[in-house]
Amino acid sequence: MFKIKVITQGKVKETWLLEAISIYEKRLKGKMEIEWILSDDLEERVLKEPSFIALDIQGKPLSSEQLSHNLFNLWGSRPVFVIGGAEGLSAKILQAAKYRISFSLLTFTHQMVRLLLVEQLYRALEIEEGSSYHKY
Repeated sequence: MFKIKVITQGKVKETWLLEAISIYEKRLKGKMEIEWILSDDLEERVLKEPSFIALDIQGKPLSSEQLSHNLFNLWGSRPVFVIGGAEGLSAKILQAAKYRISFSLLTFTHQMVRLLLVEQLYRALEIEEGSSYHKY
């Protein structure tokens, strides 16, 4: 089973957003586990990780198919994703990241990015399994 670690700041405040994230976590149950780590000092916490993927607007844009391929063939079975807070990610974090990926050129709140990430992780799994969830 894949174990994903997501390190970010702050809590999700909107109930609807928590519910949406929960839906995807339930769909992943038994196949992929997500550990959410909320850190007040993101830089200190993240730089303890030997390898991590930074979600960064200036990172490499990936299609859902590319994300799925990287997740299952490149990043290992315990990838760590980092989501910045309101100020984004520090230069130290960005420099230390093994990979930097972008979900969009648009700016999203860190709370919205959590939902986007969990949905894309679910989609990546469905692509890997060849289900009809992902439409090409």
